[in-house]
Parts: sequence; structure tokens; C-alpha cells
Amino acid sequence: MTADWISNNLLRPFLFFITLISTQRQKVNCKRIDSIKLCFTVILESLKSSDSKLNFCFLAIGTTEERRIWRYQARKLTFLSFVILSEFSKHPSGAQDITVVTSLAMRILVMLTDMKGWKGITNDNHFDADLAVKDLIQFMGSDKSGCYVSIGRYISALENPSSQSKIITPADGNFFITASVITLAVRPFYLINYDAEVPHTLDFNHAAEQYILYLLTIPWLVQHLPLILLPALKHKSILFPCFQTLLILKEKVLMEMSEFVKSEIAVSFKAIPPVGWALANIICLATMNENESFNEGLDHGLYVHVVITLSEALLSCLDNIGWVRKKKKALQTDESSIHPVDAVQHEGEATNESLILSYMDQFRPVCQQWHLKILLASINRDSINKAETVPSSSLECLGNLELCDVALFYSNVLRIFSVLSPIRGSLSVLNTLSFTPGFLVRLWSVLEGSFFSGDKHNFDNYISEKSKHKAFEKMQKQVSKDGPNKWVNVLHKFAGRSRAATDCTDFNSSHTEPSRPNDDSSDIWDIEPMRNGPQGIPKDMFAMLHLFCATYSHLLLVLDDIEFYEKQVPFQIEQQRKIASMLNTLVYNGLSHVGGHHNKSLMDCAIRCLHLLYERDCRHPFCPPDLWLSPARKSRPPIAVAARTHEVLAANLIHDDSSASLSVGSAVTIVPHVFPFEERVEMFREFIKMDKAARKMAGEISEPGSRAIEIVVRRGHIVEDGFRQLNSLGSRLKSSIHVSFVSECGLLEAGLDYGGLSKEFLTDLSKAAFAPEYGLFSQTSTSDRLLIPTASARYLENGLQMIEFLGRVVGKALYEGILLDYSFSHVFVQKLLGRYSFLDELSTLDPELYRNLMYVKNYDGDITELCLDFTVTEESLGKRYVVELKSGGKDISVTNENKMQYMHAMADYKLNQQMLPFSNAFYRGLTDLICPSWLKLFNASEFNQLLSGGNYDIDVDDLKNNTRYTGGYNEGSRTIKIFWEVIKGFEPQERCLLLKFVTSCSRAPLLGFKYLQPPLTIHKVVCDVPLWATIGGQDVDRLPSASTCYNTLKLPTYKRPGTLRAKLLYAISSNAGFELS
Repeated sequence: MTADWISNNLLRPFLFFITLISTQRQKVNCKRIDSIKLCFTVILESLKSSDSKLNFCFLAIGTTEERRIWRYQARKLTFLSFVILSEFSKHPSGAQDITVVTSLAMRILVMLTDMKGWKGITNDNHFDADLAVKDLIQFMGSDKSGCYVSIGRYISALENPSSQSKIITPADGNFFITASVITLAVRPFYLINYDAEVPHTLDFNHAAEQYILYLLTIPWLVQHLPLILLPALKHKSILFPCFQTLLILKEKVLMEMSEFVKSEIAVSFKAIPPVGWALANIICLATMNENESFNEGLDHGLYVHVVITLSEALLSCLDNIGWVRKKKKALQTDESSIHPVDAVQHEGEATNESLILSYMDQFRPVCQQWHLKILLASINRDSINKAETVPSSSLECLGNLELCDVALFYSNVLRIFSVLSPIRGSLSVLNTLSFTPGFLVRLWSVLEGSFFSGDKHNFDNYISEKSKHKAFEKMQKQVSKDGPNKWVNVLHKFAGRSRAATDCTDFNSSHTEPSRPNDDSSDIWDIEPMRNGPQGIPKDMFAMLHLFCATYSHLLLVLDDIEFYEKQVPFQIEQQRKIASMLNTLVYNGLSHVGGHHNKSLMDCAIRCLHLLYERDCRHPFCPPDLWLSPARKSRPPIAVAARTHEVLAANLIHDDSSASLSVGSAVTIVPHVFPFEERVEMFREFIKMDKAARKMAGEISEPGSRAIEIVVRRGHIVEDGFRQLNSLGSRLKSSIHVSFVSECGLLEAGLDYGGLSKEFLTDLSKAAFAPEYGLFSQTSTSDRLLIPTASARYLENGLQMIEFLGRVVGKALYEGILLDYSFSHVFVQKLLGRYSFLDELSTLDPELYRNLMYVKNYDGDITELCLDFTVTEESLGKRYVVELKSGGKDISVTNENKMQYMHAMADYKLNQQMLPFSNAFYRGLTDLICPSWLKLFNASEFNQLLSGGNYDIDVDDLKNNTRYTGGYNEGSRTIKIFWEVIKGFEPQERCLLLKFVTSCSRAPLLGFKYLQPPLTIHKVVCDVPLWATIGGQDVDRLPSASTCYNTLKLPTYKRPGTLRAKLLYAISSNAGFELS
């Protein structure tokens, strides 16, 4: 059969009837399949012939009429072949006949579009043949051919990569079809590269656009295809035109992608929009995981800009369909999903979660350190080239890579991770960013240059002057105390101290003083570029700041005190202050200025990083107090207003009102440290006042004493009786308690409870229950002997219930303003406040274990020599047992690669898991009376101060102004005047002993003695002294006594200061109690 016969007598009628059938949308039956197979077989045999009369392709270089007919018929064959491919994709594992027909169709197209397969072409007709091939390839890349639509359908219909079915190999029957499909998909790109010196036509750009829309949006594209075919898609000649098209026509391409889902030809995108799959596929195609590198010849600049473009579009799409607003269940589906509604209703949450995790796995190359290192190296090369040459086009500019581009790249990736996988989140990529040498320092260098330029932020000079001033004051006090002979020693001690140590020590001492901002210095910590919040940050710095905050907050979790304070890595202490002041100003003003939803990611990371720095500063100060107070110095609302706004916000959060999540008042919730400690204590008291008013309005409080809880307590069993009668009350314990004591002899003690007995009950109960010998709490091994739950408490009868009850007791004391002379371990309080515990805080619980972990961390040799595994041995009730730190931990050896995991698993067990049952129990009891949001106003040290009072000294003048006198005493009484003179001459420790003697607590109320309840009272004890004794110089011999339940000092009528001083010191030193004489 000649080529003319095939064209006129075979193809002409065949194409006519096939076109008619497709127009009428008739189903192709078996008879028609046989006809198509016969026709394709004849054409294929013709194409194999070297005879110009027999080969169908020679018509393309014949007469003008022959060329016209060949062009028409070749295009029709192309269209028909892709229709057949599309039909085959509906049942790829169906009948053998359709498989054979599809295979023949693909072979014909491969041969028609490859001039190397044309037999008998000579140099004379090579040019005409080349034009014919190009024309056909150009048609194939257009919409009319249906090429990329059909190829997309076919690849999407291949075996699901998530199933356990077999992977396609060359031995499978479908492999040839798949290989042909890939060959045809990339044909137009080779045509583009063939004419690289000629400007690309719209048709060629259109082919790349079709390729992007219908192939790169296929879910799991790389996993669908055999490995042997992937290099064709990964070649730079394919990716480069796609990158160019995406960047030049990005608005058009992204618009078509957004409408792609509505099209009837759209594949099933599950829960990820098309732009998301395009992003994941480009990352997979641009990288070679097996070699840990990018594809050879890949333009890193274009790659980064393309990923930025697609990731921003994906985030916008996810935001529009409501994913960002899902706080905890980003994986659940609803009517806003891009799925059809009926498909959503039949998809389980577990399936959806698996799909999301599988999608996130496509980003694995981005989470590898080699990926970041290569991009950073490209920045260095591009910066050199940029200095030597000037880009000739905007596309060349996009090919240049800068640090802000890489920052935006990873910032967007982090946001995608946090939205799609909030639980596992961005841990893997954060590990890469945090531990890539020099990257974090490089980010900060750019931010520091942008936000701290100019003389107005000369922090170093300020800190230096501040440190010298404090040191000079300290030396002056030391000289006045020790005399001039100590001056030289003090001077040498000061000179020998390192700068960092001096700063930290000075700030540490300053934290015990009232935190009032210094007007002269606080402005230096209020960073001007941050005063408008995220809205005032330049666009090029926005992503870099977000990335810095996310990365540094992750690194702070594993940075120990030696690295932070002594080695000062990755930043010097001066730089840490700059970072803290920058974030402090940013967060406070970000809460004050209502911003858009796009600022949320930066605010979340900045808040997290700020909290970690503040908590570290609370534990071991490195910043001056003025720094934390500075942003709100001029704009703090009144205490009552702040308290009421805080309560409204707390109520909105309970009702999930996200519109009120960020505002001026939320500064009290998120950054309470910008308010001085004293103001926060007043807020706390305001909260309690508001709560009591609300209870009164609700009828819980009607008349004094009408709703009081009456209990009878044996003095020898005060804890057990209190637990039995009060533990079940819950929040009703807010009501007043009327206590009747039963003496050791079993007799009911006389007396009415007007508040004093209930105070005595709480203080005595706390003294008994918190004593180490009771078995619920023990003291830490550090010098301050702080309280921590005993691990064996859970094995005691009602152990956890008793700890929960003690939480209510502490809550009652806080609610009523009663001071308890106890302080809890910071680790324990951190759990109550919902704060993070640093690894170094383990030293306060188990110093030996902490030293061992630091030894492991800094061990230079092979750590396997220590024969450690992921277990810990515990001892309880005389028995030893092994606890696995992770599943299968006894079989996992500690190596140099996983020793950081081991350290933090051990710390997590000691600081969190082991303490969690006790802290949860105590928290349940505490929050029955004290709202959790009230507690979060304070850090761990401040919580202890709130519970047990202020510093270890008292303000005598304040005490004098708030003291009452009874029994005949008044301010002008001789004994009273002597008393105050003696008290002023006491040492601070002696004054604290006196306070403990009278009130049962050695520390003063935080805001002064006007808040002491009941008020301190000095009662006159009349003592008759014989006249001869007075004349002979003898004074009253009786000792002072106290009624701690009423905060009353019973003071005899001493006549001489010496006698009063001696008697008072004897009484308080002997821990004298009620009615000692």
C-alpha cells in the first residue's frame, strides 16, 4: 500500500467516521476498536518503510497539496491518539484490545514527532521534514490536540502510590505506553530549546503553561512514574521553561489553577489544591535525594522564586478555604474543602490525616541540610557575579539569589507546615535551620543592620555605663560597711570579673527591687522600627524576621546555660539584649495595633521566642528590668481597665471568639511583664475583687457569714480533718470558713472566728502538709530548699487527692490574701503556669543527673563507649524498675547522632512526665479558686512572692502607718515609741523573725502592710511592777506573746529600750507562741 493510498483510501474515510462518532459521543465498541487497530497497524508499517512511495511521512515533503493533506491528517491522528489515551485512562487495566490500540497510537505519535524516526530523509529534504515535525509538535502543545489533558488523566490513573500494589517496571505491559506518554509530554520543550536563540512564540509558552497546569498539578506525580523515566522530567531543559513561564505568566497560571478544580477534567485533588501539588512536584523534580543535591544545571535563583510564588499562592488558597483558622484540627474536612461535598462526607479523618502526612513527605528535600547549604553557597556566588555584571533583563534579576529570597522561601515552607501539620509541624525543617552553621547569625546580622542602625541604639555604651554605675554604688556600700582597708580587695574583685558575668550579676540583684521603669533609660529599649508592630516592618524584612523568630525559638529549647551565658553562642549577651528588646517592642505594639491575618505567623513566632527569652531571663537575668517594661511605659492602661479587658478577652477565648484574640488588652494575657510587678499584683487583687462582686450578684454571698462553711478540726489531725471536710467543696471553698478547734485533750476551744481562726487553720494545715516528713512534698537539694512533690506520694493513701486538696488550700490563701511562708520549686510552678522548663532547670531537681547529661553532651569520643540506652532506672518503696524514655528504648543505644535526643528525653521525663500527675492534681485544686489566666500574669519567682510575700526585710515606716493599737495603747504611748525605735535598730533578719512571730509569715505583703489581713495589731498587756522595783531600776519581766490568727502582738508595758529589745529578741528567737510569759 502506497502512501497516497493510505492517505486517500484509508485515512480519509477512517478519520471522517471516527470524527462523526466522537462528535455524536457514541461509545466505541469492540468492532470499532478492531477497525482502529487495523488502521493504526497499517500506518505504523508504512512509517517503518524506507521507500518514499510507501512511507506516509514522505507526503509531508511532497507537493503543496500533499503537504496540506498530510498536515491535516497528522493533526487528526494526533487528536485521535490522545482521545484514545484519555479513554484508556478510564480503565488502564481493562481489555487487551484497548491496551494494544493505545500502544499503537502512542508509537505512531512518537515516530511522527521525531524526525530521527523518519526513514529515507536526505539532506535535500531535511529542511522541509523538519518544518513539518515542528508544526506537528507545535499543534501537539496547543489546546486543540488535547495532549496534556489526556496525559494528565493517564498519569493520574496509574497505580496509586499510597497503595501496596506493584510499581510499574519495563516488564509490565503498560510501561511502553507510559514511556511514550512522557516522551510526548516533553517534545515541545525540546523544540523550545532547539530555537533557544529565537524569541519564544506564544504557542511555545502555551505548551509550558499546559504542562504546568495538567502535569505538575498531578498528585504524587513523581511517585506515579517509574524511576527510569524521571530523569526526562527532571532535566533542566524541561524545568527551565516551566520556571520561566511560571514567573512571567504567574497571574494567568495561578488564576487557571484556582479555576482548575471546578473544571470537569480536574483530577481528584483530595484535600490539597492544585497549586499545592505543583509546589510539591517541583521540589521533588528539582532535587536528587539519592545524591543529596539539586539536578545538574538547575538555576537555583529561578527555583527559589518559583517555590516562593507557588507557596504564597498555596497559603492564600488555604487561608481562603479556612484552613488557617482551624487551630487544632487542620486535618478535618468540611463544606469549605475543595473536595466535592459527597466525597468529603465519605472521607474519614484518619484517611485525611494520612493524605496530609503523605503530602508533607514531598517536602523532605527542603528539610535536608544540604538543600539550605547549596542555596547559601549560591547566594555567595550570585553576590560576586552581581558585583561584576549588570543583569540585562528582569528574568535575569529573578535568577539572582539573595538572603532575603532564601528567608522568604523557608518562611513560607514553615507556614505551610504549621497549617497542614500543626502537631508534627515544622520540626524537621526547624532542625535544619537551627543547626546549619552560621545561618542564624547571618539572619541576625541583616536584621540588626536594618533595625539598629544609627547612634540612638548605642546599647553597648549604655550597658557599659550602667554596669559601672551599679558597680560603683556597690563598692561604696561595701566601703562604708567594711572600712577603707577593704577597698583594694573590692576593686580587684570587680576588675577580675568578666563583662558578661558583671552584667548578669548586676541584673540579677536588680530583679529583687521594684520593677519601675527608669524614664532616662527605658527609651533605648523601645525599638523605633517596631513601634507600629508587624505593619511597620519592611516587606523584605518581614519574612526574614519570621524565619529568625521561628528558628531561634527552636534553638533556645536546646541551648544550655553554659552555651548561652559563658560561651555566648550563637550570640553575645549584648546581642541577646537587642533581640529581646526588638521582640518585646514588636509583640507589645503588634497587640496594640490591630493587624491583618497575614501577620499572625510572625506574631506567633515572635511571641514564642520572646517568652523563651523572658523565661530564661527570669531564671538567670541577662537583661535590665527596664528592657521588659519599656514598650508600655507611656501607653499602659489603668490597672482596673486592664483587668476588666483581660477578663473580657478570657471569656472570648473560652467561646472561641478569634476576632478578639489580639488587641490592646491582650497584652495583659500575652506579655504581662510589660507591666511592673506591683501593678500586676494589683491586677490580681482586682480580679479577685471582681470575682467576689460577681459571686455576690449571683447570690453566692448575701450577708456576712450567712454562707460560711463550718468545720471542726482536731489540732493533732489538722490535715486529715481539713481534707475530709473541705476537699469535696471545689470552688465553693471561696466562701468564708468558720473553724472550731478541738484541743489535744479533746475539748472544743472557746472563741469566735472572725477570720483569725481560719487564717490560723490555713497556716497550720500548710505547715503540717508541706513538711517533708508528711510525705507529700520534699525540699530541693539547693540552698533555697524549695518544695517539690515527692515521687512516692502517688503510692500514699489518697496521695494525689491530697495534693489536689493542697492546691485548693494554696488557692484559698491567694484568694483571701493570706501569706504562707513556703516557696515551690520553679520547675513545679512552671507546670502550673503552663510554661516551658529549660534543660538547665534539671540541676535544681537532680544535680548529679544534670552533670551526667552535660558530660554526655560534651563528650568528644564515641558515646557508645558509655553503654547508655533510652531508659532510666527508678526506685520506689524499696524496688527498682526500668522506664523506657521512648518506645523500645531499652534496645536503642545512645550514639553521637542521637545523644541530643537522649538528653532531652531524659530531661522531659524528669521535668515533665514524672511530675505531670502531681502538677495536674495541684493545678486542678488551685484553679478551682484561682482562674488560670490570673496566674499567668506572673513568672515562677513572682508566683512564690505572691504566695509568701515580698523581700526578706520589712519597711518599718509602712508597718508603723498600718498598725492598730488596742488595750490602751496609742501612737503616743511610751512603750510604743520605744518599740518602733527598737524595731528600726533590728537587723533585717530579726525584723523578719518578728513578723513571722506575729503573723506566721516572715515576709511582708507585696504591696505593703495595708494589704495585711487582719491588720497588724499591738495590744497592751498591763503588768504591775512594785514601786521599789521601779525605783531600783527593775523593768517588766514578762515576755511578749502573739496571736498569729489575728496578727496581734501582745506587748507588755516596758519602760526601757534595752529590756524591750532583749525580751522581744528572746521571744522571737525562741519561736515563742500564744501567751508565752
